[in-house]
Parts: sequence; structure tokens; C-alpha cells
Amino acid sequence: MNRFRQILAVLILLAAPATGAFAQEKPGADQVLHNWYHMVLELVRHTPTYSPPVASRAFAYLGVTAYEATASGGGLASLAGQLNALTPAPERESGALYDEAVVMQAAMAFGVRNFFGNTGPTGQRAMKAMEAQLSILAAAGLPEDVVARSIAYGEAVGAHVLDWSMEDGGAVVENMGFPFEHALTDRPGAWAPTSLVVQQQAPLLPKWGENRAFAMPTGASCPLPPPPSYSEEAGSDFHAEALEVYETSKALTPEQTAIARFWSDDPMLSPTPPGHWIFIAMEILQEKKADVAERADLLTRLGVALADSFIGCWHAKYEYDLIRPVTYIRRFIDPNWQPILITPPFPEYPSGHSTQSGAAAEVLTAHFGVGFAFKDATHEDEGLAIRAFPDFWAAAEEAAMSRLYGGIHFRAAIERGLDQGRCIGAHATALKTVK
Repeated sequence: MNRFRQILAVLILLAAPATGAFAQEKPGADQVLHNWYHMVLELVRHTPTYSPPVASRAFAYLGVTAYEATASGGGLASLAGQLNALTPAPERESGALYDEAVVMQAAMAFGVRNFFGNTGPTGQRAMKAMEAQLSILAAAGLPEDVVARSIAYGEAVGAHVLDWSMEDGGAVVENMGFPFEHALTDRPGAWAPTSLVVQQQAPLLPKWGENRAFAMPTGASCPLPPPPSYSEEAGSDFHAEALEVYETSKALTPEQTAIARFWSDDPMLSPTPPGHWIFIAMEILQEKKADVAERADLLTRLGVALADSFIGCWHAKYEYDLIRPVTYIRRFIDPNWQPILITPPFPEYPSGHSTQSGAAAEVLTAHFGVGFAFKDATHEDEGLAIRAFPDFWAAAEEAAMSRLYGGIHFRAAIERGLDQGRCIGAHATALKTVK
């Protein structure tokens, strides 16, 4: 409750800079968009069904909502016909006046309200307060007919994107994503539950890789070679990978431990791994004072790449259905071994952190350029030190390796996940947004 109130107060101040002791100015569409994304990062923390794949899906659809609302005002090309099954959004009334901040406010409020309709009471109150306050500020000083027309149009764009989302395979998440029935494979090397929680005796979202993708054709569009052949023999490639995880965990440096915890991004405790990359992009855009077109373009490309990365990664995860390090190491190396991070409840290969980080680095590098240095303050409010990177790929590689330090992934899953992410991100960077 207190955190949401603090976030809401900060966002309202960001949306409306003071001109006097208590005066507030009308925000532009750029700040309306920025503020709603900050709210979404908080809602992700407080919505139980929002595992990383589910969060990535919301980021993609909300990005498209903001983008199509902006594109209809001129300057940007629609993504209809480029993203799978997306049809043209409703058109604006020819010759009529619209206010871009009000359009954005209505579109984002509609989208967030619907994509986070199952969040808890605190989140519901925060959304309503945000919508009410930003709606007043965005409409300040405008004629009533312009406000009404702009609201109606923004909501129409939001409804159009929501309708499109309902047929992708991921609209309904039951039992927090864990199937009520799932037959485990009994072959050697197959994934086995890593948690004692009853719900997690089945793996998370086993059908997610079959969802309709966004920019890439299907979840199978960026395939991976098989992982090293499973073996329990000392000296085999597979055993060597497990031994590397084990020995690394026994000799972690303070820096490696910090890296593992910085990139952990656990659901319900953070904005999730895709939210981490969204935060990075938002902070750079805000520091740059980017206009709404640039913000909508980048946040949409990034959201699409992240969502596609979880579809592609999950397609491969359930194709290979590989055992986790904690299971293998306890069976064949050290029965008392304990990694520093909790192993997620789904198959190992490839690494989701690696795939989505590679996709994010591909998109961000294409947008800001090679060698773009930045600082990552995603977890500053939680007491974790800000980390600095010379470029986006350095951050992606660190995020990927954090999973080995945390005892969650083998090296092949990490390195090949980055490769898969690069392939997936290229589909998002290929989108045409300039008319």
C-alpha cells in the first residue's frame, strides 16, 4: 500500500511539473506514456499471474496500444500487417481536432485496466487514482468536444488491440500458469520438479511456446541446436557443465554474488526480467527527453522482442525438456548442494534470461547505437547498487552469466540463449515505423 502511494505521488509530479507552489501543468503525451509504464512496472510486482512470460505479453500489447495511438496522429507507420494478425486501428475523424495527451491517456488507461484486471485491491486503487488524476491533468484547458473525441478515440485504439490479443493463446492464465494435469517425462535427463510446492510439481506454462508470436513468424522461427548430450558419466561434456556450475557456486566472489542477485528479478519481488529491460529503456528515454514518437517506437519494439523471446525460448524449453543443475548436481555430485538463487519451475534449456536479454540488447543497440554506455538503477530503491555498462551487450552477457552464478543454468543454455535472443530481436528491429 505505502509503496503504491509513493509511486503514484511521484508519477503525478512527473506528469505535471509545478509552476507555482501547488500549480500543475498539463502533461504531454510523452509523460503520460512514461508515467503509465512506471505504474505497470509496479503492477507486475503485485499481480500473482504475472510470471515473466505473462509480463512480457502485457508489455508488448501495451506498447502496441501506445504506438498505434501515436501513429494515427501522423509521422509513424502503423504496425498493422507487420505484426502477426494485427489489422488497422480505427481511423481518426477527418479534419477534427484531437489532443495527443488525452488520446494517450485514454488508450493507456484502457489497456492497463484490462491487462491488469486481476491485480489485487491495492493495485486496483492505484490504477483508478492514476487514471482519475492524469485524466484531469491531460484535459486541462481543452474544449469539451476535443476531450470527448480524444477519449473516445484512445479507448477505441485500446479496444482494438485488446481484441487482437484475445486470440493469441495467452489471454487466459489458469492456476498461475501451472497446468492442472501434466505428464512428466521419465527419460534420463528430463526435467523434474525442483520445488516442494504442490502447484509447482507441473512446469510453468508448457504451451506458451505455441502462442501466436508478434514480429517473428512462430515460436519455432529462431531454433537452437540440441544441448550437450545427457550423460551421468564423469568427464562427459554434460557432467563437465554441471561440475562448472557446482565449482563456481563454491567459489563465488562478492562481485559474482552481487551480479546474481542484481539480475534475479524474481516474480512478485521485482518488475520481472522483461520489466528490468523496460526500466532501462524508460530511464534512458527520460534522460534524453525523447518525444512521444521515439518512446512509443522503442518501447513497442522492445516489448515485442521481449514477448517473442519468451515464446521462442519456451518453445525450445519444452522441445528439449532438460533437467536443471540443482537436480543433476544433487543426484550425481553433491546431495547437499544449495544454489544461492531459487530454481524456477520449468525446464532448463535455453536460459530465459539469456534469450530475452539478447533480444533486448539487439533492439536497444539498433536504436541507440553501438557503444552506448549507460547506468542501470532498476533496483536502487531496493538497496542494490547501480551498475554501469559500456554497452547493451555487456549488460546482456552479464545478465546471462548471472544464471550460472546463481546455480540455475548450464553454460550451453546461457550462450545459446543469447544467440537465440539476437535472432528474435532482429525481427523486432526489422519493423518499419517511418512513413
